[in-house]
Amino acid sequence: MKDVQNTQDSRNVDIQKVGISNIDLPLIVQRKNSSDQVVSAQARVCVSLPRKYKGTHMSRFVEVLNQWRTKNLLGIDIKGCLEKIIEKLNAQSGELKFKFKYFIDKKSPVTKMSAPMGYDCSFEGRIDENNYKFILGVKVPVTTLCPCSKEISDNGAHNQRAIISVKVSYDESEQIWLEDLIELIESCASCPVYSLLKRQDEKYVTERAWENPKFVEDVLRDVVVKLRNHPIVKEFEVECEAFESIHNHSAWAYQKEVK
Repeated sequence: MKDVQNTQDSRNVDIQKVGISNIDLPLIVQRKNSSDQVVSAQARVCVSLPRKYKGTHMSRFVEVLNQWRTKNLLGIDIKGCLEKIIEKLNAQSGELKFKFKYFIDKKSPVTKMSAPMGYDCSFEGRIDENNYKFILGVKVPVTTLCPCSKEISDNGAHNQRAIISVKVSYDESEQIWLEDLIELIESCASCPVYSLLKRQDEKYVTERAWENPKFVEDVLRDVVVKLRNHPIVKEFEVECEAFESIHNHSAWAYQKEVK
């Protein structure tokens, strides 16, 4: 049958990125304790397309993703999958991103009752002119308590849930576990949040936040300092958004650095 996608195009336009997005598939992710977790992932994958070709071959993306979904993936294994896609599509560059919910059994702070806590995570790989870059991403819900509200009020202070979004890059010879990155981020908040809290636990997290008030600027700076001092991280982005409980807007802060 005629392959229309391989026919010549006369418009003289190189396409920087073309591919597929929002494709759902199961993915096996290796945990820090060497066990595996099967996650429901959503993928976006693309390659460059030279001007002479009318279109790319969409089915080839799915073929490679289907082969790699059965492997036990660490973040750095994204490189092999992306190299295979670039080879199969005869491309010069490409990008691959998996977004997924990752669950950690988290114990409540006092009663030590365990329940799964879900975190939005991502593995992302980019290859351009044979240079590979991996990006590990995670979004961590936390509690923040307003220092200003505490200072000016006779009783109480407003607090809110916030989301700290972090992306880090590091050499492919190294490894950062999602569990460790999440723990680092949670330590920078007024208090972590939990799936399961009994009354003793609720008392603890309320008092912990009261004793540790933070603006989004405080949270952001604490995360930045820890990532600056991290021995493996080479580049990072940090975003903190607090969903204010007494305002009809969010408080927000952002920082990106290359070490």
